[in-house]
Amino acid sequence: MSVLTKILGDPNKRFLKKLEPIVARVNELEKEIEKLSDEELKRKTTELKSHLNKGETKDNILPEAFAFVREAAKRMLGQRHFDVQLLGGIILHQGKIAEMKTGEGKTLVATLPAYLNSLNGKGVHIVTVNDYLSRRDTVWMGQIYNALGLSVGCINHDASYIYDSEHRNLDKERDITGAFHVVHEFLRPCSRKEAYAADITYGTNNEFGFDYLRDNISYSEENIVQREYNYAIVDEIDSILIDEARTPL
Repeated sequence: MSVLTKILGDPNKRFLKKLEPIVARVNELEKEIEKLSDEELKRKTTELKSHLNKGETKDNILPEAFAFVREAAKRMLGQRHFDVQLLGGIILHQGKIAEMKTGEGKTLVATLPAYLNSLNGKGVHIVTVNDYLSRRDTVWMGQIYNALGLSVGCINHDASYIYDSEHRNLDKERDITGAFHVVHEFLRPCSRKEAYAADITYGTNNEFGFDYLRDNISYSEENIVQREYNYAIVDEIDSILIDEARTPL
């Protein structure tokens, strides 16, 4: 195989080479988008949705969508997507597996294809490995989506939430302890149906899976919490689809 690789080249590198013009286009838009006000940046989401409604494909609007997410991340988090993260986002959008090294910012990478694929209004699921990460990422990355005018939900084992930048939730035992303690800051409790109706919904594979099963044995349409399935990103895909596959729902 090493001989073939020397002759033909690394297929992964050849594939990534084809994506470089898209990354270059995203980079070209950066200076122009930096001039937009916060309100103008938020309105760009409505413009992109309009383009899709008029027949444009997601691939056509990908450079603009990725550039908007990058700008929102810079303003809200002080973090700028690097070229390698843009490449990872393109690969995930195409439905492929992106293997990235620890520290390359997978959580930030996911915001790019999640935003793009939510623009058709059909929702995006981001599958995390535990409830804590789903809450953390909802609050952390929710700042980006909120700046772009999107809603973000979170599904946990015993609760569900909507990201709300105005929400402050006090600890239930504050009266007993006499202390002021904020828990789940910016996560406003909501129904499971409302969390699934958000543009982007974070949760674990178990919660998504069991909600699917419960919906399919529901006697009433009103009790169904999930909606149509559009696009999903799976974090730690080897763990969830291989290791966890031995304990089926």
